[in-house]
Amino acid sequence: MRIILLGPPGAGKGTQARILMEKEGIAHISTGDLFRENVKNKTVLGQQVESILKSGKLVPDQITIKMISERLDADDCKNGFILDGFPRNEAQAEALEKMLQEKGIKLDAVVQIEADDEKLVERISGRLTCSGCGEGYHDRFKKPQHTDSCDKCGATGKFTRRADDNEKTVRERLNVYHGQTKAILPFYEGRGMLKTVDGMAPMEDVTAQIEAVLKGGKGGDRPSSPRPGG
Repeated sequence: MRIILLGPPGAGKGTQARILMEKEGIAHISTGDLFRENVKNKTVLGQQVESILKSGKLVPDQITIKMISERLDADDCKNGFILDGFPRNEAQAEALEKMLQEKGIKLDAVVQIEADDEKLVERISGRLTCSGCGEGYHDRFKKPQHTDSCDKCGATGKFTRRADDNEKTVRERLNVYHGQTKAILPFYEGRGMLKTVDGMAPMEDVTAQIEAVLKGGKGGDRPSSPRPGG
């Protein structure tokens, strides 16, 4: 299985990618995670992209494309992969298509997870993560049982919030998505690869929708009309 998951920030791409990764035994490739890892490790790449990430803007294409190309050559991608949030513009989509052709790799599908902007702002700005084990929480939707400790690993006082998980930056990221990334949907629709699922449904229902379209079941072949605010 070789697929691309597209959708606005906070739509659940990462969550669904991890579910599919565990079920299918394939690699989950998130440019955001790779960038943050480089920032954390203070690599040359991390220093280049740190200020860009904090502003909510996109990392230059040449950096992103080179990184993805190298990542796809890793052993854990041989059985398949999920590209989470990449490509993000038409130039990246074209570069990816050329890259995959050169590597002899064929995509199975491109899945768009559609969601409402205002609900995404609420969802993202409330996210918390346990720095001990990485378990995710939310100020409103998924509070830990005990205010200062992780339900999963028991770590205390280690909840963190990403620097870019604030309303101002989230709205900037949504504007970037609608202005640039959403424009690539016709690129894949024209190739008969685009499927759309409802990202506002419960998590397990979104997973079921994705599995259905990957198996050729019912699913949206065309992106539906945007909801108010999205």
